[in-house]
Amino acid sequence: MRELSSASDFWDDPQAAQKLMGEQSRLTEPVDAFDRLDARLSDSRVLYELARSEDDESAGAEALAELQNIEGDLDSLEVLSLLGGEWDDHPAILEVHAGEGGTDSQDWAEMLLRMYLRWAEQRGFNTQLLERTEGEEAGIKSATLTIDGPYAYGLLATERGVHRLVRISPFDSAKRRHTSFASVDVTPEVEEDVDVEVNPEDLRVDTFRSSGAGGQHVNVTDSAVRITHLPTGIVVSCQNERSQMQNRAVAMRVLRSRLIAKALEEREAEMRALSGEKMGIGFGSQIRSYVMHPYQMVKDHRTGVETGNVQGILDGGIQGFIEAELRRKAAGGHAAAS
Repeated sequence: MRELSSASDFWDDPQAAQKLMGEQSRLTEPVDAFDRLDARLSDSRVLYELARSEDDESAGAEALAELQNIEGDLDSLEVLSLLGGEWDDHPAILEVHAGEGGTDSQDWAEMLLRMYLRWAEQRGFNTQLLERTEGEEAGIKSATLTIDGPYAYGLLATERGVHRLVRISPFDSAKRRHTSFASVDVTPEVEEDVDVEVNPEDLRVDTFRSSGAGGQHVNVTDSAVRITHLPTGIVVSCQNERSQMQNRAVAMRVLRSRLIAKALEEREAEMRALSGEKMGIGFGSQIRSYVMHPYQMVKDHRTGVETGNVQGILDGGIQGFIEAELRRKAAGGHAAAS
């Protein structure tokens, strides 16, 4: 692959070249990360020997702290070895939908959207907001974004499910405690050349006016596109691009990804049925609870992992939950006791 990328005619086909470079990056990143850890370990060993020979406590403490950091990074690298699924190394299409709870749930959906954007930012992943439907009073009814980075889909697929928030409602004048729900769906983003059969007669295409930022960016035409796949009922929207043609192209890409994900889910459901595994469906089967009153706690109901640092989690610190769920699934997927 490196030989191909160094060929003189490599960039004659920019689209194919870019795809190959992305594949090369995904393949080499784990090896490069291991090499970086090995170099850090060697430096720490030198620092430790120096601290011991010169009886330097500060240098010894620095070496110990670096070794602890290396251990944590090695654990994270080990998690990547669990991501061997067909689409795990692809970008992710993440959707957030407000559930039961009215304005509180719409506000909660926006909080979740921010959480995933912060997580992606911390990892250096690229994000693009494709669609955002505002709530009546606050928050959002739904939002769709793409997240592109090493193993984005494999990591974020663990976040698929219902998320539950318990707090004193900022929208309740009586200051009562409310429980809100929002659902998260994650699908892999697929390339144009992936074979997915979509019959144009099965599509209903609607256009509507995008809710722009105002001023010079306001949309004066019906450029936003909503595509409904009639056989499955899947609905996708895009309003972020400048033209209707661009929005339609992006919406079709999302639809193709959703159809592949649906096929995968059906196959997994068949396997669960054969094995006798029963899965709860709906808002009573939340994967995680975020409690802000009467105490502070975030608990994952699949793994049993919990923390009292609610704000840290909402600021994007969900990697621990992601890694714990990947390990649980690799160990056989048994749910933790609630």
